[in-house]
Amino acid sequence: MQLKKIKMLEETPSQPKLPPTTAIDTLSSYEFENWFEYPIRVQPHHTDYAGIVWHGSYLTWMEDARVECLRSIGIEFADLVALGCDLPVVELSVRYHRSIQLGMAAVVKTRMAEVTGVRINWDYAIASVDGQQLYVTAKVTLVALDRERGKIMRQLPASFKNALAKISALHN
Repeated sequence: MQLKKIKMLEETPSQPKLPPTTAIDTLSSYEFENWFEYPIRVQPHHTDYAGIVWHGSYLTWMEDARVECLRSIGIEFADLVALGCDLPVVELSVRYHRSIQLGMAAVVKTRMAEVTGVRINWDYAIASVDGQQLYVTAKVTLVALDRERGKIMRQLPASFKNALAKISALHN
């Protein structure tokens, strides 16, 4: 029975292979024009016992950067909540290239990559302040949710959609 299980595992198609980290380790493969930049500094509560940034801290910084990016175009998250709209993360992909240590400064770069219906895709890169080191790259997908009903909205609230158009205009 055990041999049969192993054979079945070998026959199942594997997940797509990611490119080697070295293929995306350099900042030259990224164009950072029109990305929103959010500076951070590593504090003790961001790290593990060895002074290395804990993996979840990167996610917090990415969300902070996204909220501040939206604020920069006039979208306050509290206003979205008042409209009855929430934006939960429904998909997240993170690649950790290099660790960041206690006391170091870095920049979280983010941009809205695409809006498809009520799905909003964001790209992220966390890099050194001087732009020489790439620490993390990520993609996040949000979906507009009706807070009261707990269901996905059919369309984005008009004021939110119009404000997001400002971001799209910056990238084109």
